[in-house]
Amino acid sequence: MTTPEPYSYSELETPDEINQNSRWLNFRGSWITNLVMIVVLRFMFSIVPGLSTEAAWTLTNVVYNTITFFMFHWFIGTPFDLSQGEYENLTLWEQIDNGAQFTPAKKYLTAVPISLFLLSTHYTHYDFLTFMINLASLIVALVPKLPQMHRVRLFGLNNKKYPD
Repeated sequence: MTTPEPYSYSELETPDEINQNSRWLNFRGSWITNLVMIVVLRFMFSIVPGLSTEAAWTLTNVVYNTITFFMFHWFIGTPFDLSQGEYENLTLWEQIDNGAQFTPAKKYLTAVPISLFLLSTHYTHYDFLTFMINLASLIVALVPKLPQMHRVRLFGLNNKKYPD
C-alpha cells in the first residue's frame, strides 16, 4: 500500500504556476504581521502629544488604507524576473491566487479595512466629520478590491502599455 504524497499547494495553483510575488499573502504569518503593523501604527499615533484618541484612530485608518491602496492596487508588475512578463500589467491584488476571487487571502485583506473602519468609527464616538473621513478612506480601499474592478484602470490612470 502506498501513501499519497501530501498536497501542499492550493487548489488554484500547481508548483509551476506559483507567483512568487503574491505567494506570501497566503501565509498566516503575513496576516499576523499585518495586524501587528496596525497595532504599531495605532501606538505611534497615540504617543504623539496633543493628538486625541479620536484623531489617532482616524489617522490609523487613513494611513493603513492609503498604504495598502498603493501596495495592492497602484504598483504594477513584479520585482522578480521569474514570470517572463506574465504579471507585468497586473497589480499585486490582481496577482493574488492568479486572479481568483473570494480566496481566503482576499477575504482577509477585505475584512481588515472594514474591521478597522468599524473600530475607528466606534472610538471616534460616531462623530460626523471623522465618520465621513473614515468612510471615504474605506471606500478608496474597498472599491479596487471588488471583482468588477479586476484589471480595470479608471480614467487611464496607472495604465502601462508595453510594446508587443
